[in-house]
Amino acid sequence: MLEKIPTNEEMIALLGQSLFDVWTDVQNLVEANYDMDKLWNSGGKRWVYEYKYRRGGKTLCALYAKQDVFGFMLIFGKDERAKVDAIRAGLTPETQHIYDEATTYHDGKWVMFELTDTALFLDMEKLLSFLQWMTRGFQI
Repeated sequence: MLEKIPTNEEMIALLGQSLFDVWTDVQNLVEANYDMDKLWNSGGKRWVYEYKYRRGGKTLCALYAKQDVFGFMLIFGKDERAKVDAIRAGLTPETQHIYDEATTYHDGKWVMFELTDTALFLDMEKLLSFLQWMTRGFQI
C-alpha cells in the first residue's frame, strides 16, 4: 500500500489530461457496477502506480499508470476464458488481438489493455461481466 495516494493533479502530470480522463472514465465504469474495495500500490518495475479493485481477497481488475501510459488489467481463469471464447466474434479485432497475445499463467490469463481512449469500453464491460466470481453477490 502506498504511503501517499497521488492527487488528481499528480495523476494528470503523470498521465496527461486526456489519459487521466480515460482513467476516470474506467473508474466510473467499475464503481457504477461493482461494490469493491480500492487499493493503491506502487506499480512495481514497469509502472508508477497500481490501483486495484478487490473484494474478498480477489481482484476484479487493476489500473496502472506510468508516464503517458494507462494500463487496465483483467485476469481470466479457465471458466472465464471459455466464456470469452464463446463471444469472441462480438469483440473488436483490437480486443481479440490483445487477448490472444496475453500470457496465460498457472493462475489465469493476464490481459493488459493500454487504453488511450474509450473506444474499447463496450468490450471492457463485456469482459468484466465474465469474471465469474463477481456473479456471486459482489455486483451492485
